[in-house]
Amino acid sequence: MASALPPTFFSLLLLLFPISAIAQTSRNITVGSSLSATDDNSTWLSPSADFAFGFHRLNNSDFFLLSIWYDKIPDRTIVWYANGDRPAPRGSKVGLSSDRGLVLTSPQGEELWTSQNLTGVVASGVMNDTGNFVLRDSSFNKVWESFQDPADTILPTQNMERGGFLSSRQSETKFSKGRFQLRFVQDGNKQKIEVGTLVLNTINLPTNEPNTPYYVKESTVGGNASNPGKQFVFDESGYMYILKENEERSILSPEILSTGNSYFRATLNFDGIFTLYSHPKTATANESWTAIWSVPDNICMHDFIESGMGICGYNSVCHLQPDKRPRCECPRGYSLLDPNDPYGSCKPDFIQGCKEDELSSQKDQYYLENLTNTDWPTSDYIKLVPFNEDNCTNSCLQDCMCAVAVLTDGNTCWKKKLPLSNGRFTGTFTGKAFIKVRRENSTLLGPYFPVPGNETIRKKNQDGLVIGGSVLLGFSVFINFILIATMLYSFYFIYQKKIKQINQKGVGLEMNLRRFTYKELEEATNGFKEELGRGAFGVVYKGEIKMGSNVQLMAVKKINSVFQENEKEFNAEVNIIGKTHHKNLVRLLGFCDEERQRLLVYEFLSNGTLSGFLFGDSKPDWERRIKIAFGVVKGLLYLHEECSTQIIHCDIKPQNILLDEYYNARISDFGLAKLLMMNQSKTHTAIRGTKGYVAPEWFRNMPITAKVDVYSFGVMLLEIICCRKSVDMESEGEDRAILTYWAYDCFQEGTLDALVDYDMDDMVKLERCVKVAIWCIQEDPTLRPTIRKVSQMLEGVLDVPVPPCPFPYAASTIVTAN
Repeated sequence: MASALPPTFFSLLLLLFPISAIAQTSRNITVGSSLSATDDNSTWLSPSADFAFGFHRLNNSDFFLLSIWYDKIPDRTIVWYANGDRPAPRGSKVGLSSDRGLVLTSPQGEELWTSQNLTGVVASGVMNDTGNFVLRDSSFNKVWESFQDPADTILPTQNMERGGFLSSRQSETKFSKGRFQLRFVQDGNKQKIEVGTLVLNTINLPTNEPNTPYYVKESTVGGNASNPGKQFVFDESGYMYILKENEERSILSPEILSTGNSYFRATLNFDGIFTLYSHPKTATANESWTAIWSVPDNICMHDFIESGMGICGYNSVCHLQPDKRPRCECPRGYSLLDPNDPYGSCKPDFIQGCKEDELSSQKDQYYLENLTNTDWPTSDYIKLVPFNEDNCTNSCLQDCMCAVAVLTDGNTCWKKKLPLSNGRFTGTFTGKAFIKVRRENSTLLGPYFPVPGNETIRKKNQDGLVIGGSVLLGFSVFINFILIATMLYSFYFIYQKKIKQINQKGVGLEMNLRRFTYKELEEATNGFKEELGRGAFGVVYKGEIKMGSNVQLMAVKKINSVFQENEKEFNAEVNIIGKTHHKNLVRLLGFCDEERQRLLVYEFLSNGTLSGFLFGDSKPDWERRIKIAFGVVKGLLYLHEECSTQIIHCDIKPQNILLDEYYNARISDFGLAKLLMMNQSKTHTAIRGTKGYVAPEWFRNMPITAKVDVYSFGVMLLEIICCRKSVDMESEGEDRAILTYWAYDCFQEGTLDALVDYDMDDMVKLERCVKVAIWCIQEDPTLRPTIRKVSQMLEGVLDVPVPPCPFPYAASTIVTAN
C-alpha cells in the first residue's frame, strides 16, 4: 500500500492551484509575439473567448484590418480597429515590441500603424474579457490600452475623458474614416459649447475640424456652468451617463435591469446615428443586434450644420426611416456623384450655369419639377417678398444662378443656388419647392431622358403619336404591311449584328461608356489631323462630336500598335477607368475596340498640360501653383485608397496633368500602366543613376507599390515650387542641373529663397512644401509617406518633421569616390 502523503503537500497544492489557473486563463502575450494577415485567422483570445484580437479580411480581398471583435457571435462584429485608412496587404504582420508596443508592418517592412503614447516599457500584452487590449510593464501597470484609442464603438466599462472622440467609418463595409464624430468636449470656447458636453458633429474630410453639432447633450444641470461633465461613462450594466465634477449624473440611455445574458456596445454608425445595441450571448445564427436606444431622434430635422454638406451629401435629400436611420436620395434630374456611396453628394444630370445658358439658342431651356415636403434651408441667396407662386417660379427660370425656388407662407420666395446643403424631407414643411431641370432638347451633355410626369414633354410625345398615326392611316393596308415588314426585318438584322458583336467581344464592359466606331472617331478628328500630344501609350488628337444640337470637344488617344494584341487587358483596364469618378481625374467618355484599332476618348481640357503652364514664358502665381499641387494629391489619394480598385499610375509627370478652364488639376493616363511594357517605364542617365520622375525601386528589383507615385509627385512638387524642369543641363552651374539634389542642398543650407528666385513672401509655406517634397523623394520607399499623409502635411493637418537625406546610396557612393 502506498504511504500517505504529508499534509504539507496538500497545502502546497492549494497554494499552487490559483497560480496555475491564472497562467491558463490570462493568456499573456509576450514581447516578440506576432500575428500574420493570412487566411488561417490566428488570433489572441480573451480568457472567456468572448473577444478576439487579430486580422479581419476585408470583403474577400487581399487586404486585412487589425481589429478586435466578438468571437462567439456568428456574424462577426468589430468593436475596434487600427488601420481603417491603410488596410494591410496579405502577409502583413503585427508584432509586440518592448519600446514601441504593437507595430503593424507590410510584407515589404513598411510601417502601417503603431500604438502611440506609451507610458512605459512594454513587458506583455493581454486581451481582456471587457474587450480591452492592454499593454503592461513588468509591474503589470497599463502603458497602453485600446479603450483609450477607440474607433467607432465603446463597450461597457470603457469611459471617455474630456477630449475623447469616436469617428464613424465610411460605410458598413469600408473602415476608412467617415465624416461623423462623437466628441466629449474639452475646449469649451469653440462653437460656444461648454466643457464636458457630449456632441455629435460632422467633419470636412480629410481634416478633423468639427462643424456645428447636430446633437448636443448638455453638460450642466439646471444651467450650473460651474459643474461641467468630467467623464462620459459606459458602465458594466450597459448604462450610459455623463459624470459631473460634483459626482452628479446626466443620464443618456435608459437603465437596463438584466445584463447577464447579453452583450452590449454603443456605436457611432456610418450614417451619424449613435446607437446602443444588445445581443444575446447564446444567440442562434438568425439572431442579430437589437437597437435599444439612439440619438438623435430625427437626424434629418435636427440643427442645421452651418458649414459642410449636412447629414447627406450636397444636393441630396435626407429621409428619416422607421428605425430612425437616415436615407439619402437624389432629387429628380440628379444622380450620385459616386454610385458606390449612397450617402454622398448628387450631381445634376445636365450642365447648368450662366455661361452654358448663353450658349444655348433656345429660350425655354428648363422646366421646374415640384418636390413635396422638401427644403434645403441653408442654401438661400436671395429672399423676395411679396412674391406669389408664378412670380417665384418665373424668377428662378430666368435666373441662371437659381437651382431651386421655395415658396413659404404663400408670399415669400427663397431662391437657392448650387451646391444645396442640409436637404431634408418632412411632412411638417408646408412650403412648395421647385427644382430646375434642363429640357431634353437643350442639354449640353447629350440626350437627357425626360422625367416621367412632365406634362409638357408628355404632350409633345402624344402630339407626335397622333400625327404619325394619321399618316399611317392615309396609306393603304398593303403599303402599311410592307412598311411593318421592312421595319421588323431591319430590327432583326440589327439585333443579329449586335449579338454577333457581343459574341466576338465576350462579356461587355460594366460601366456606362459610349462605344465609338473607328469611322466616327476618324471623322470627329478630321482624319486625326490636329495632334495635342504624344507619349508612351500613343498620340492624342483633338476632336469634336455633335451631341444633340451642340458640339462637344474631346481628346482622342490612339493607342500604339504595340498594345493591339492585348484585347483582354485593354477591356479590363477600360472597365476600371470607366468606374472612376473624381473631380481631379480626366473623365473617360468612351472608347473604340474595333478589330486592331483601340482608342480612348477623353473630355477635352482647355488649358492644356501642367508642363506648358509651368515652363512657359511667364511664371504663374504661387497660390495657383499650390492649388494645382493639392488637386494632384487629391486625385492620387482617390486612385490609391478610395476607388473600388486601387490604381497605381506609374507615370506621374507634368505632361500627364491637365488643367481645366478654371486651372483645376486633372490627372490623365491613369489605369494604363498594366498595358505599358516594363522597359518603356524606365529611363537611365549617367547623372547619379536616375532621371526624371522614376522611383529608384524600378532599377533595384524591388516590389512596385503606390509609393512610386509618391516619389514622382515629390519631383513634380519641386517643379511646381521652382517653375523649372527636374533635369536642366543648361542651368547655371552643375550643382543645379538635377532639381532634387539642388533643392535638398538649399534646404540644408537654409537658402530656400534661391529656389524661387527670391520671389516669395511666405517662407513658412515654402519650407513646408519643400520638406514634404523631400520626404516624397526618399530613395528608401519605406520612408516615403503615403499619399494621404502627403495631403495632410501639405494642408497643415500634420506637422512635417525634418526629412533625412533622400539619397543615402548616392551620397555614400560620392564619399567612396572621393
